Amino acid sequence: MDVIYQFYQAIFECFYFRLTLSSLFSMFWFMLIIEVPRYFLLELFVAFYSGITYWKRKRKHSVARMLLYVDNPLITVLVPGKNEGKHIFKLVSSLREQTYQNLEVIIVDDGSDDDTPFICRDLEKDGYIDKYYRLNERGGKASAANYGVYHAKGKYIVHLDADSSLDRDAIEKVLIPFYMDDRIKGVGGCVKVRNSDETICTSLQALEYLHTIQVGRMVSNFLGIYHIISGAFGAFDVKAIKQVGCWDIGPGLDGDITQKLRKAGFKVYFAHDAICMTNVPSKWYALFKQRLRWSKSLVRFRIRKHINMLFAWRTFSFLNFISNMENILFDCVFNYLWLFYIIHLCIVHTDMLLEIFLIGWMLRYGMSIISFAVAMMISERPSEEFKLFFYLPLRTFYTGYFMRITRLIAHTMEFFFFSSYKDSWNPSKTSIYARIEGI
Repeated sequence: MDVIYQFYQAIFECFYFRLTLSSLFSMFWFMLIIEVPRYFLLELFVAFYSGITYWKRKRKHSVARMLLYVDNPLITVLVPGKNEGKHIFKLVSSLREQTYQNLEVIIVDDGSDDDTPFICRDLEKDGYIDKYYRLNERGGKASAANYGVYHAKGKYIVHLDADSSLDRDAIEKVLIPFYMDDRIKGVGGCVKVRNSDETICTSLQALEYLHTIQVGRMVSNFLGIYHIISGAFGAFDVKAIKQVGCWDIGPGLDGDITQKLRKAGFKVYFAHDAICMTNVPSKWYALFKQRLRWSKSLVRFRIRKHINMLFAWRTFSFLNFISNMENILFDCVFNYLWLFYIIHLCIVHTDMLLEIFLIGWMLRYGMSIISFAVAMMISERPSEEFKLFFYLPLRTFYTGYFMRITRLIAHTMEFFFFSSYKDSWNPSKTSIYARIEGI
């Protein structure tokens, strides 16, 4: 410990004697102006405010829960996908353990070429599934989901990925916000990582999901700018989703449907305590490919398709403007600004790059510890997730470098080459149609 202390002391002394206020700003302006206010101070404020208003929100939540059970609406659990047969039995078995039980389960098979048809027909025959629909020709996830919507009998639809698993009260908790405010027509559940112990890659993703989804979306929900209902676990009012035309061809269809609901004048809500567990990529290249696809969707949908949310038009909303602008700035524009910042450091402060890197890492590590403490206060399973604390030293490398570089590559590919339309995630025929229609 003495060696480590002396090492840091030497860095600080070396840094201090060469430091002025202007040089400090020149070295860390990106952190001070962009990262600290948005990803640290704002989260602390929202966490503090949530704490002092806890009992008021709890009473409102209790009344809404009572109204849900008085109404007792039929809920359609919709699971679209391809080659997901191996996950279906586990999913539908978990649905039988939910606290809310007035459910119909619809599986839409998007042209699977594995054993999915045999598995699902057996489950339908045994009463685990209410309806199984098979699309013989693959049309993409949006096509499968839309097919299921028009066969749904429920008042609300809960959209799930086949490999999801839910906490026992997850469906109840994702439905409650509909009874808190009748303007709410879409509710996002909180997605967490199930295979966090598998590799360092999955552990860092678990830490990321905890921070950016459970805490980050809680913040954006508080500000009224929540902008993405996860495709892995989200609930929708059936009439509203039909009114906006259901899902369009993806990738990014989860963010797109959320934007469509907001543009139609509806409210969306994030239920931070409605927990869905999912598996994430365990290898870095698989994660890189997944995030390329996700990041391309920001350019395709928010910057191209929904750009009118940034301008005065017939259904213009200031909150919608802020929601879209915040997402574009922090997830796209500021990534290019970060690249400029790094190049500037390399040119102007070449002789101090090591010190700047180490001091910057230490500052971010300190903020990460405080942010993690906030996340533990919000989490419904802190004893399980505390183990992620030991990965905090790596968080800067993961979110600050790997993820930023991945987003930069994806956005550049999409801006200049429209590469999302060539992604095998969708059938080529649907991507060609989407390109022609501008969706």
